[in-house]
Amino acid sequence: MGTKTLSSTMEDYLETIFNLEKNKKIVRVKDIAQKMDVKLPTVTSMLNNLVERGLINHEKYEYVELTREGKRIAKDVYRRHVIFRDFLTGILNVDATTAEEDACKMEHAVSPVTLERFVMFMEFIESCPRGGSDWLQNFDEYIKHGRNENKCLKRMKDFERQYSTKIRKLENKIK
Repeated sequence: MGTKTLSSTMEDYLETIFNLEKNKKIVRVKDIAQKMDVKLPTVTSMLNNLVERGLINHEKYEYVELTREGKRIAKDVYRRHVIFRDFLTGILNVDATTAEEDACKMEHAVSPVTLERFVMFMEFIESCPRGGSDWLQNFDEYIKHGRNENKCLKRMKDFERQYSTKIRKLENKIK
């Protein structure tokens, strides 16, 4: 069956199973229920749906395991989650609990194009200077050509010169 029309809840179940598989050898229905804070019948109903779609293997009273396709989708959802969580905590300084909750919402709503641009922006922030009025214009160049060590170094030195002058002027005003 097609996996194109997965709901955010289905994606959450796949991601939960993926995370549980990383931490445990075997995943049980009760593990999923506990992790997602839902009742066992709710989990069973969703697992039946995921089995029909070919995304998990599960027989009544047995363990749950992702299929190859289920694992591919789960890894993608997890990747999106981590990218958004890291941006929210590392760049925007959002507290970890809020970042987890928001990342979970955001991971379902973004297109692959936007996600990749998001990843590139985070890489840019980590690798090039963060100052000056042309900073975001430099991001456009980064998108087109990748990181250029010489240009980044030049921008850092220009930024340093510009702000050293501003700092001295402000210090002289304060004195």
